Amino acid sequence: MHPEILDQEGYAWATVADSPVRELFPGIRLRSLRTGPTGAHAHVLEMDPGTSWPRRDVHGPGPEEVYVIAGTFHDGARDYPAGTFLHAPAGSWHVPATATGCTLFLFYPHG
Repeated sequence: MHPEILDQEGYAWATVADSPVRELFPGIRLRSLRTGPTGAHAHVLEMDPGTSWPRRDVHGPGPEEVYVIAGTFHDGARDYPAGTFLHAPAGSWHVPATATGCTLFLFYPHG
């Protein structure tokens, strides 16, 4: 064991169960995991079956990176099953939706 790992400056952890929940839209919840000192942030997004974003989700100021943890995510053009990674560059957009429900890990490296 190396407990000194936890004493390193900036080393952080979070659990989804203990993260604050914010309902963005009916049936769509965001759990914030971390916001870094430069604005990068990480979240888990939970979407109930049959939910969708009510408008375009435009990415800015930087890209959005998505990993589908569970279920099937639909971006308005196609389905992405669990295990899929997506990179959406700054300025791009999609319309998140799911027929089955899904859980996503979201990372915004530039805030």
